[in-house]
Amino acid sequence: MSNELTNRINNWMEQDDFFSNLGHSFFEGAKSFNQALKTDIKETDEAYDVKVDIPGISKDDISLSYDDGVLSINAKRDSFEDKSDKDGNIITSERSYGSYSRQYRLPNVVKDQISARYTDGVLNISLPKSKANLSSENQIKID
Repeated sequence: MSNELTNRINNWMEQDDFFSNLGHSFFEGAKSFNQALKTDIKETDEAYDVKVDIPGISKDDISLSYDDGVLSINAKRDSFEDKSDKDGNIITSERSYGSYSRQYRLPNVVKDQISARYTDGVLNISLPKSKANLSSENQIKID
């Protein structure tokens, strides 16, 4: 019964232009923020391989750091000049600008052997793991 009522309300809201676009426009900003710096991380016995999509940003506007087992990626895109017509009309504007950052906990990395390259809008980072066998177990013997 409640599913049937919910479906009726949803169908009614989808037929009304105001309600059908309300959620889309409200969450549009959050969606574009979540799409920034999409990342794939692959772990092997030897290293972490990180791939980050950062299209449309200059290599000079990307910074990386690794401290205390955390990889930090920061990128910025300055404002851009729009290509509006003589009256200032813009049909649509979907490009975003601002600062983006992500952090990933990737422990047991040899800091001075980290390498990175930026090609065709994709940042590839290789973080070699330490050969030392570091136990993550924190067991305490009880007397």
